[in-house]
Amino acid sequence: MKYAVGAAVLAAVTTGPAFAGGIERSVPSVGILFEQGTYVELGFSRFDPDVSGSSDVTGLGSGDMLPGFSGYSLAFKQDLGDSMAVALILDEPIGADVSYGSTNTYPVGSPLSTLDGAQADINSTGLTALLRYELPSNVNLIGGVRAIRTSGTVGLPGIGAYSMTSSTETDFGYILGVAWEKPEIAARVALTYSSAIDHAFDTVETAGAFSISNELDVTIPQSLTLEFQSGIAKDTLVFGSIRWVDWTAFDITPDLYTGSVVPGGSLVDYDHDVTTYNLGLGRKFNDNWSGAILFGYEKHEGSYTGNLGPTDGFRSIGLAATYTTGKVKVTGGVRYVDIGNAKTEFGPTTTTFKDNHGIGVGLRVGYYF
Repeated sequence: MKYAVGAAVLAAVTTGPAFAGGIERSVPSVGILFEQGTYVELGFSRFDPDVSGSSDVTGLGSGDMLPGFSGYSLAFKQDLGDSMAVALILDEPIGADVSYGSTNTYPVGSPLSTLDGAQADINSTGLTALLRYELPSNVNLIGGVRAIRTSGTVGLPGIGAYSMTSSTETDFGYILGVAWEKPEIAARVALTYSSAIDHAFDTVETAGAFSISNELDVTIPQSLTLEFQSGIAKDTLVFGSIRWVDWTAFDITPDLYTGSVVPGGSLVDYDHDVTTYNLGLGRKFNDNWSGAILFGYEKHEGSYTGNLGPTDGFRSIGLAATYTTGKVKVTGGVRYVDIGNAKTEFGPTTTTFKDNHGIGVGLRVGYYF
């Protein structure tokens, strides 16, 4: 089976939000460095969440406030001699799309203080360059550079007529890792560290008739990812990943917002780091077809979450199939996500978000030259 099932299924089925911090949408895998020869891969994804809550005090509902979204990725891998390989990965590493409806005075029942019409967007593009160097005894050293280009907007018309628009900034980080493989049993373990990336945005904040320009520092957090797979029987593969992200370092606290609109408040911040687990089983049916099932889990922390990201952990199950013919490999997957219940605060009220879920689909098309 080589590496086709494990790497491709993780890519196709987990594309879409992991709900790690609520904004992580794509995680570049070092698995592409182990594809055979020269290889290019194009990926598409769609995720449609259904997230809503009701005020514990007034009973007013938020409506579905997380619209669906689509994503893409493009990757290229090339060998440099017998012991080196390089790869380029273009993706959308983080993102947010929040939109509260304007049909009531949620959550406190007053038009003077409401989340009605609240919107937030984060957009990003990531470009990762990776290098693999093979040492004796099947050990590989991995290194690379990652650039992320990010921008964002927030509009809170029912909270002091507040809005913020940021500049678009591009900043850089690095990736370091090590991998061990045993190709005869399709075994590989890779551990990679991705450094934090610091953005310094120029922002324009407005509250009513008052407007200021300022600088806003935001950190895209560091992470540590363990990817693994191994053949356990003829044509059968177990695979998965464990990923830790330092989400407590991610904080969006603009000066005007925290100084006067919501004194001491943050637009987005997190009390806990997040570890995400994925575990799957793949099976080769014949020379053309293989399939897999994948389970995902992220712990429910139980603390209050922000109104712009009211999710807390998840459980998921995904199914995928890979069709290989000649030089072409196509992997498609579908994933159901049971989104963890969350509690939010707004003034004197709290809101419970529960019984929420999402459906994601992914498609990867690869070609070997």
